[in-house]
Parts: sequence; C-alpha cells; structure tokens
Amino acid sequence: MTELPAPVREAFAATNEGDLARFIAAFAEDGVIDDWGREFHGHEEIAGWSRRESIGVQQTFSVTDVRVGDGEVVVIADVGGGGFNGPSTFTFRLAPDGATIERMAITA
Repeated sequence: MTELPAPVREAFAATNEGDLARFIAAFAEDGVIDDWGREFHGHEEIAGWSRRESIGVQQTFSVTDVRVGDGEVVVIADVGGGGFNGPSTFTFRLAPDGATIERMAITA
C-alpha cells in the first residue's frame, strides 16, 4: 500500500486518538471539508464539524487502500465509532508545499 502523506496520516491518527487540536492542525487555515456536499471552511468550522460528526462521536478510521495521482490522495477507510460506520472514500488535496490539507472530500 502507498504511504500516506504526512498531513493525511496526521488527520487520521488524530481522529483515532481523539485529538481535535492535532486534527485541525493538519489543515490549512482556509482548509475545507466537503462531507457529502456539505462544506466546512476554515479551522473554526472544521472544528465544529469534527465535534459533531467525527472526534465528538469517537470516530475511528482503518485505512484499507491509498492511491496517489493527479494532485490528489484518495484513501479508502473503514469508519467506526458512534456515528456513521462503514467504508468511505476520502479525497485529499494538499497545499502546494505538502505540509497541510487544503481539501478533504468524503464520499461513499
């Protein structure tokens, strides 16, 4: 399996460990989460989303596949916890320097 880029690895690890501050730090200041068409912009909105729908419901991720190409990182993961459970696809676009996540889109 392809290795996850550092900010993507951090976002998944932070979620699995319930560390909201670490999760937010993986995103650019103006980063976006697109959760099935609902968009959350910037650290404050991303934190609110995570409190309600991810870390706040003890969500966990178990990565099963990683594909890198065309400027995107696509991760398939099994999601567990107190909210949605099951397989999901996470598509990431990183900042030009690769240090943070600009966009994370969640789909089936």
